[in-house]
Amino acid sequence: MVEYSLAVRESPNLLKAQGSLLIAEPMSGVSYGEVVEVVLGSGETRVGQVIDVSKDATIIQVFGGVSDVDLKKSIIRYRGETLKLPVSSDMLGRIFDGLGRPIDGGPPITPEEYLDINGAPLNPASRLPPSEFIETGISGIDGLNSIVRGQKLPIFSGSGLPHNRIAAQIVRQARVLGKEERFAIVFAAIGVSYDDAMFFIENFQNYGALENAVAFINTADSPVIERIAIPRVALTTAEYLAWYHDMHVLVILTDMTLYCEALRELSAAREEVPGRRGYPGYMYTDLATIYERAGRVAGKKGSVTQMPILTMPDDDITHPIPDLTGYITEGQIVLSRQLWMKGIYPPFDVLMSLSRLMKDGVGPGKTREDHYGVFRQLYSAYAEGVRLRELAVIVGTEALSTRDRKYLEFADRFEKEFINQGEYERRSIDETLDIGWNLLSILPEEELKQVKPEHIKKYHPKYRS
Repeated sequence: MVEYSLAVRESPNLLKAQGSLLIAEPMSGVSYGEVVEVVLGSGETRVGQVIDVSKDATIIQVFGGVSDVDLKKSIIRYRGETLKLPVSSDMLGRIFDGLGRPIDGGPPITPEEYLDINGAPLNPASRLPPSEFIETGISGIDGLNSIVRGQKLPIFSGSGLPHNRIAAQIVRQARVLGKEERFAIVFAAIGVSYDDAMFFIENFQNYGALENAVAFINTADSPVIERIAIPRVALTTAEYLAWYHDMHVLVILTDMTLYCEALRELSAAREEVPGRRGYPGYMYTDLATIYERAGRVAGKKGSVTQMPILTMPDDDITHPIPDLTGYITEGQIVLSRQLWMKGIYPPFDVLMSLSRLMKDGVGPGKTREDHYGVFRQLYSAYAEGVRLRELAVIVGTEALSTRDRKYLEFADRFEKEFINQGEYERRSIDETLDIGWNLLSILPEEELKQVKPEHIKKYHPKYRS
């Protein structure tokens, strides 16, 4: 679990206990983020963290709450250090809680290093542009919104949509291409229900998904401060595997909306002036400290890639959480409630989704030479089919030309054959692109203006048969 040093200073008097916060008299030398021990009158010891320092008071967030803290009999011991996570390559294949304590019945790990969960700042000049393809085995991502090593690409979902199933599928299926490449997944479930926690644990264990993965599970009944810590604990583990063991690590964080709710709860307890919809004004900066820990570094073979998942309240993409996330990350994959109601899984909204770095991770030597052209042609044809679908509602299908009906057929089959995919079906990038070509063969060849003629001759079903 999270560790701290042994340099102890005891605090002056406690002034107030509120929610999970303790307010103590100010003390010189105390710093933001410092770890403390709260020693209760009964002798029980709890761990906390300094979250605010001023000339009037020191505010401490306590793991486990403060409802039974006696202000007169309890004391605070300042440890002089921030939260540190013991890390080891033995973490692969294990399941931990939000503070890094094993919950899979296995023994505690033997630490190889102790790392600050807030991460070490990277020199911007040492960062390398994200590149190289990561295959998730899901056509809607690999073919249309490819994720590349070092990128941060969120999934925007809504209440009741299958983001948890998609997250579990990515954990089971994701890999990097190349025999000598070492790949790992770090998965963090933030504030999930007990049922969701059991779904993830049983899914990973039953299907062997943990072989090259580390899972952190934080349940809804855990302290708020643990919910604040878990994405940083997960990213610290990912950075250790990437920078110390030269692994390419994909980090999946779900659900970042619950993280932001915890941030708002903590801000309200501190009586801060709220920003948009009650969220703290510094939420953009706070999210950036998480998302910007993705990347590639000069001189290091490994990489850290992020796929944060968040649920949009009322399916509102302009809500502060998806809005601010979109400013920081390089695109987004949006789930469609309309497609989900039509029985499409995974219900990716193609026209609302975008991977800004896709072009840097596909093509010859990375995926396949025709990938980017097929993506552009599929996107263009589907957009035309959706437009004509709306027009047909007004004028009727009979009023459309033969060419227009082809596009309508393409849009319907594209959703059913390309986007729609089995939850336990894994498609290679070659299989995904071949499905795309089969769908493009519905259209007249002269309509295929986004793909190169030599690629048509090589991959079009008409010329392969």
